[in-house]
This record gives sequence, structure tokens and C-alpha cells, in this order.
Amino acid sequence: MTSLWLDRARPIASDPLPESGVDDLVVGAGITGLTTALLLARAGRRVAVVEARYVGAVATGNTSAKLSLLQGTKLSTLLQHQSHDVAAAYLDSNREGQQWLLRFCRDHEVPVQSRAAVTFAASTGERSSVRAEYDAARRLGLDVAWHERLDTPFPNHGAVVLDDQAQFDPMDVLQALVEQLRSHGGTLHQGVRLTGVSWLGRARATLQHTAGAEAAANDVPSSSELEADEVILATGAPVLDRGLYFAKLEPKRSYVLSYRAAGSIGELEAMYLSAGSSSRSVRDAPGAPGEAGHLLVGGSGHGVGRTGSELAHVEELRRWTDRHFPGAVETHAWSAQDYTSHDTVPYVGLLPRGAGRIHVATGFDKWGMTNGVAAARNISGSILGQQVPWARTLGRRVTRPRGAARILSMNARAVGANALSLLRAESRTAPDELLPGTGEVGRAGVLPVGSSRVEGQTCPVVALCTHVGGTLKWNDAEQTWDCPWHGSRFAPDGTVLEGPATQPLVRRPVSGESTN
Repeated sequence: MTSLWLDRARPIASDPLPESGVDDLVVGAGITGLTTALLLARAGRRVAVVEARYVGAVATGNTSAKLSLLQGTKLSTLLQHQSHDVAAAYLDSNREGQQWLLRFCRDHEVPVQSRAAVTFAASTGERSSVRAEYDAARRLGLDVAWHERLDTPFPNHGAVVLDDQAQFDPMDVLQALVEQLRSHGGTLHQGVRLTGVSWLGRARATLQHTAGAEAAANDVPSSSELEADEVILATGAPVLDRGLYFAKLEPKRSYVLSYRAAGSIGELEAMYLSAGSSSRSVRDAPGAPGEAGHLLVGGSGHGVGRTGSELAHVEELRRWTDRHFPGAVETHAWSAQDYTSHDTVPYVGLLPRGAGRIHVATGFDKWGMTNGVAAARNISGSILGQQVPWARTLGRRVTRPRGAARILSMNARAVGANALSLLRAESRTAPDELLPGTGEVGRAGVLPVGSSRVEGQTCPVVALCTHVGGTLKWNDAEQTWDCPWHGSRFAPDGTVLEGPATQPLVRRPVSGESTN
């Protein structure tokens, strides 16, 4: 499953790793990592960005890319968990992130489309949630409007509308960020995974080179070390376990389908998002000059590894689109992973037990375009001694009883999902035969074994996540092994796709192969 953005993006080359240490090592080449790196490089610091896969591989290259201060029902949810001051600081941080990114796009000729943002009720049961969002937005000073009915091809029963928001192709932004980073002396290193950090005066980062055959052809070692004064983790889920953030985050996957826009669709006037748990997100994406644009439909989210069939969620989106946009022709289908914090506010700041030199940014709850840039402003400001005003309020928030209860419920769901995966593995033996494109977990001796058959290759692996040992589940939409515990994901051959895991799955010999 490849996103529209990644499919049409230009290749981005990598730089040789620095021979000596750097001031700042940024881990992750999405919107958060590259913006942080650029802000630090502009200040004259020596900056290196390492990315385990490629630029935009995870959240940013798979986002729906809405740059909006109206974020579904986010503001009303915030006010249920936080004080008015914290909710206002969250909005201020997102406003600064939005304004910075719009200026950057203008200055570097990145195409941006102005659109209204809409949160709508897809059913009468969602109307009260949408009305609560309208009230929360007004309390926090957003100039939103209430509409009883929208002129859309899909049902709606009331909506909040905020004019003058924005959308774009996120890979255009990442391309420009990389170019600017290099123009200020920073470097980018793809196929390089951070696996640990130790201290000897400075941070000593252990790096694993994952670029495979290309790296081998260029005599790149399998691992190396790089010293830095500061380390910034911009990796979705933090890949270092200091602070136990994995226990305070809930990982979720959701889906996006891209369609060639039928003649009657054209450019949409707004970016739409329904208020329900099985949300519907709708926006357009203009085509290149002379080409038709695309219609993007997203939603149908679920906990990572916690659904019977991921493919069923994709099919649900297809049926919805066929019903409301007849004639649209599907071109791409993809998925993205997002993390929600226990108290609904992103975690941005210093990592515990990191000697005051490891910074983290996570928990953007699907709104990474604004939150990612805000996190970059926060972290770079902290390093440069230029703290932004809203950062202090967000950093000093306390966990209220509702937030504490949510930590318990999040971890109870994780434990329950893992127990179900383990029970399924225990109840069957590892299969001898598999249909193409399928995978299954079964018992082989004392360990659960995951067997898959993808592109003609059979790949048995130990079906235990290398993070903390969760029992993996086969993702039938993306043909991956997903951990229901903390959201790590692996390719059929065991390669790490998403953290917090940093080590690949243990491979098992294919039946009939020698173990020597």
C-alpha cells in the first residue's frame, strides 16, 4: 500500500555520515524531525538527521495533510481532560505551527490550497459532539460558524466550519525542508536506525545501517556510532524506553483511499471530518497542470493489531465512497499510524533519564502537520535558550483523575489484545501451507511462529515483538506483522517498519532448509 504522496515524490539522496560528532542528532525524517533540524541548522549548529527507512516513510508521507486549527472534536475533548489554560496553550502552539509552515511554504514555493475545515455529524447521534466542539472552539477564541446543513454528497446533520485553513502534498514540504537543511550545512542519512544511546561526556548514539544491498555495494558498515550534544527523537513512538512512553500512548491505524475525481466532483470547497469513532475524512488533491485531481477519503481507524481483519476496514471505506461518489476510480490505498497520549496533549520535552540531553516529541493524535512543527519550535527553542510562551503551560500540566484512568484503560486494552493474540497462537499449530498474500501465527514447539507467503516467498519468524514480547498478528491489508501491545510493525521477513521496536524479528528456517 503506497500513498499518493509517496508514489509521486521525487527521490531524495542521502549524505555520508559525519566523520566526527555533531551538535544535534535528529532521529526521524518526517515533518517534526526535519523542521527541528532546520531550525537548529539555521542557528549555526551542526545537525545530522538519521532515518531508518526513507524520508516520509511513516506518518508524514501517509497523512491526509490537513493544516487546520479545527481538528475534529479535539478542542472539546481537551477541555474534558485539561484546564482552559492548557487547552488555550495547545491551540496557541498549533497556531504557531500552522503559521510557521504557511510562511515556509510561501517562501519556498511549496503549493498550498486554502480550504475551510469542517467537523460534521454523519448521523443524528453525532450532533451533540459536533455542537460541543463548536462551543469549545468559541470559548477558545476560534471564529467558527455553525451550519445546520452542508451541501455535500454524503449525509450530514450539523457542522462546525472554520474558514481559511490549508492543505498540501506533504512530500513537497519534506523535499523543501531537506533542501533548506542542506543549504544551512545539515546532513540527511536514510537507511540508518538508532538502536541506543549511551553517555561518555556526550551522547554516543549506536546506529544500525539498514540500507541493505546498496549499503553493502558502497562498503557501508552494518553499524556505527556518532557523538552528539543533543539527541531529538522524532520517531512517532519513542525508540528509547526511558520514560516508558509506550505505556502512555495508544497506537492506532487508519486508512486513506485516493480516487481520480469524476467530472462532477472537481475541487472541494473544504476539508471534511466526521465526529464519530469510525470517522470519515474527505479532501481533494489537485493534480499536476493538465491532469485531473484526486479525491481522498479516509477513516475506519482501529487499534494496531486489534481487529479481526484490517482489509475489512479498507473495504468499508470503499463501499462508503462508491455510495456517495459514484464513478470515482480508485488509484491508491494506504494506511498511517498515529499515537494518542493518555491526557490528549502531545508529549514534547526532555526524556527522563536522558541526562537532560534527549528530547522527545510524540502523541500528536492525527494532527501532526501543526503539532509536529509546534514540537520543533518547542524543542529547538529549548536547546537554543529561546523558550516559546505556550511551552511552559503545556509542559507543566498535571495528570488529572480522568487521565490516570485512561492510562489504566489503555494498558488494559493492550494486555487484553495481546492475550487474545497469544490465545489464537496457542490454539493452532504453525501452518505447512499458505495461500499467497496470507500469514498466520501458530505454535511450533514452545514459541509462537508467524508464517507468511508474500510475492512467492515463505518467511517463518518468531511471532514475538522484539520490544517487550507481544504476540504478533498478521495484517491482511498491508501484509505485515503488527504488535497489539505497543504498535510495533514488521515486514514479512521481520524487518522493523515502525517502533518502538528497534530490532528485527528472529527468523526461522523454512521447512526443509538446513539450520547450519
